[in-house]
Amino acid sequence: MSAAANIRLELLAPARDADIGIEAVNHGADAVYIGGPGFGARDKAPNRIEDIARLAKHAHRFNARIFVTMNTILRDDELEGARQQAWQLYDAGVDALIVQDMGLLELDLPPIQLHASTQTDIRTPEKARFLQDVGFSQMVLARELDLKQILAIKAEVQHASLEFFVHGALCVAYSGQCFISHAHTGRSANRGSCSQECRLPYTVTDSKGRVVAHDKHVLSLKDNDQSANLEALIDAGIRSFKIEGRYKDMATVKNVTAHYRTLLDAIMERRPELGSTGHGRCTFTFTPEPEQAFNRGGTDYFVNGRKIDIGAFDTPKHAGLPLGDVVRVGPEDFDVDTGDATRVLNNGDALTWWDRQGELQGVPVNVATALGGTRWRIAPNLSQGQAMADLKDLFPGTALNRNRDMAWERMLAKPSSERRIAVDVTLAQVNDGFELTLKDETGARASVKLPCAHEPARDGKQAEAQMKEGLAKLGDTIFEARRVRLAMRGEPLFIPASKLNALRRDGLKALEAARDAAFERLPRDTPMDPPAPYPDDTLTYLANVFNTRAAAFYARHGVKVIGAAFESHEELGEVPLMITKHCVRWSLSLCPKQAKGVTGVQGTVRAEPLTLTHGDDTLTLRFDCKPCEMHVVGAMRKNVLKQLKAEPMTFYRSRPVGANPV
Repeated sequence: MSAAANIRLELLAPARDADIGIEAVNHGADAVYIGGPGFGARDKAPNRIEDIARLAKHAHRFNARIFVTMNTILRDDELEGARQQAWQLYDAGVDALIVQDMGLLELDLPPIQLHASTQTDIRTPEKARFLQDVGFSQMVLARELDLKQILAIKAEVQHASLEFFVHGALCVAYSGQCFISHAHTGRSANRGSCSQECRLPYTVTDSKGRVVAHDKHVLSLKDNDQSANLEALIDAGIRSFKIEGRYKDMATVKNVTAHYRTLLDAIMERRPELGSTGHGRCTFTFTPEPEQAFNRGGTDYFVNGRKIDIGAFDTPKHAGLPLGDVVRVGPEDFDVDTGDATRVLNNGDALTWWDRQGELQGVPVNVATALGGTRWRIAPNLSQGQAMADLKDLFPGTALNRNRDMAWERMLAKPSSERRIAVDVTLAQVNDGFELTLKDETGARASVKLPCAHEPARDGKQAEAQMKEGLAKLGDTIFEARRVRLAMRGEPLFIPASKLNALRRDGLKALEAARDAAFERLPRDTPMDPPAPYPDDTLTYLANVFNTRAAAFYARHGVKVIGAAFESHEELGEVPLMITKHCVRWSLSLCPKQAKGVTGVQGTVRAEPLTLTHGDDTLTLRFDCKPCEMHVVGAMRKNVLKQLKAEPMTFYRSRPVGANPV
């Protein structure tokens, strides 16, 4: 960590559980976000308070931070439980809460830092400024923003830190603006239970009923990868670089965290004004390869402008990395030529290929046998009753991918990183013995003394070399010796190894205590007084107001008309169930803007609605070309209405008497 750095960057990694969070820290995360016992937007990744406390204790040794997701919208009867959980998390050492529901800001919360979730839909400078002014210290910007939009937000936000997703799965809708899961299944994305309707295959038809795309995953996107844009994002004002994936496994989190740690470190090496919020440097036993993790192909989305190839329309699954070609198919096995002698197959690998209809097929490997050179014989792990002939379109010449590499997974199942804090060690001769001083890379310092007679060394050079070597052995602590210096007044002295080792252990213990004492909790920002006005005075269901405290919050900030959240079942007709920057017309080359200037085509293409169908579900795609957005329009299924029986909530359905019209 550079002492001269005045801009601090944060690598923010996900954790499904505390053990994954600890490894994220060990692999370079400056902060980890994780779900608590409840109220997190990944309902299948809860964690006990005790486990989060264990994670926080480990993270704080490196000045890494723990953020807990409390980013669902809440019913009135859940607010007290959320308030109590917030206090429990604060007492457990959590550094910040990630929040969507503004009702939480009306509660008696602990003095814990608040971060605005991506679910708050931050796309404009005005919205970002408002969230800063009501007390949010950090905010997760919408994934759909480009560099110019981020710069505009940075110009308006002086104090709050800007956070941006740099890797992982992409939600096709603006976060917080997706209701299709609740409408079709009763599972609310805003309450942590998304059914991922966006990953289903749909048939697209035009206004004349002609099929534009058949059974394609037209709402499914490739995965986010901003590896090439990190420096541009830094210059645009991003300070926290967030990796998606609170459902991801240990190997994936290790691998992807190490990848971005390596990239950020290289940038900071070149630019001394940049430094990390966390302490220490990582050394890895492997070379990070994010392509090994689950991915649908990479895209940098809209950061550098709209592109046509952001969709994963063929499959939402992980196709894997190219492996080789099938060269023989027998009655019980098949042969593969990898074309690369270093490409080794393993029992337990998983192979995939595309069939003639463009669908992804796959089979796990039971036994992989080397045939010599670059050829392998694969005995597949077939399902009961399945035969080789059932492996669809697996012929000689078929290109294979591998989407599970057992050797890679076994490697990452072992310890794969060390994170060490650099320490300068000085052993000085004092009147009544010796004093050991340790100063770490942040300036934290500790000294311990060894009362001991000054005994001349028989072999001065050997004694000094042994002392330096002994002092540099910091073992399995979090420290590594950067420099070791002996400050002796005269002739070389001798110290028994046992005493020197004990002195070193005492010194390291004292340094850890000094670092612990110097650790400071993140401050809670104070809201503006009088309250900052909200950028608009009218809120529809899109604002996700689901409790009376949230309604009171917005009313206190000048909102006159407040609609209830979609989950309250007040919007029973057809409404936008998703609002997206992704445009199906653009991706299918059917956008009027694409036809502009093209002879014979200009004027013939119009942004008329398209229809999506999947099973019995029909959705309408409407196109708002001025902001270049798409609305996926539909209604709530009747069975969902019967099943959930939500009680409609009335806040301010019409403008109060006496309120000034806009």
